[in-house]
Amino acid sequence: MFVAPAVIVAAVLLYLPFLWAALLSFTEYRGLGAPEFVGLDNYAAMFDDPNFTISLRNTVIWVLGTILVPVALGLLIAVLTYNHRFGTWLRLPFLLPYALSGVGIGVVFGFLLQTHGAINQMLDFLGLPGAATRFMIDAPINTFTMIAAASWQAVGVNALLFVVGLQSIPKSALEAARMDGAGPWQLFRHITWPLLRPLTTVVVGLSIVASLKTFDIVWTMTEGGPGRRSETLAVTMYRETFSMQRFGMGAAIAVFLTALTFIAAMTYLRRQLSERPEKVR
Repeated sequence: MFVAPAVIVAAVLLYLPFLWAALLSFTEYRGLGAPEFVGLDNYAAMFDDPNFTISLRNTVIWVLGTILVPVALGLLIAVLTYNHRFGTWLRLPFLLPYALSGVGIGVVFGFLLQTHGAINQMLDFLGLPGAATRFMIDAPINTFTMIAAASWQAVGVNALLFVVGLQSIPKSALEAARMDGAGPWQLFRHITWPLLRPLTTVVVGLSIVASLKTFDIVWTMTEGGPGRRSETLAVTMYRETFSMQRFGMGAAIAVFLTALTFIAAMTYLRRQLSERPEKVR
């Protein structure tokens, strides 16, 4: 009885809409009239669409980029500022962007990186290479540019999470290793990094889920263009559903994206959690 209200809310707000989307993915529906059942035609057309292939490729690049860049930088900032006298103040500038919305991040970086924008003008003024680079137009540079914008927003909170993990490491283990002559790199490699592994699993898992459903920064900066070359799966789903009024196709992409997110997250978490007891034994 105590759990029932939360279960009902979750069912109404999460599971019922997903069930409706799954049913809608097997229909042809334009928003007017009754949906027409078409079986697996939407899924077949989805995998035959070259734009979907590009979107899937960009989504994979997003996953790799948002794991390598913000997670690695967050860990580096946490390690360098931990136990520093002004560590909190040094981490604060990296944490502030997390308070901004993805749309705000996209607007700011879109203004800076547009063709003949602030970055191009600054590079040209300083005589540095890259002044003619079209950061928002040329693919896959535009995807890498948006990953950099998303990383600027996420690196601070990752650093904060890693600091929490560093605080849980027993100081006695570090002091014993120092007495045995271990240097900073040996301390990090053999003590700090292994003990941070449980938290790293959480941080990477959250990054995977967030990157698979990336929408706001991409839509604000490029709207998936030019020519749909920078779309992610979430952007393709939105375009098919609300721009092209192909609700069945949009629902099929939504179901595929949901399944992909679930499989990726569960596979990663099960692999990480299954390896931990082996190392303990």
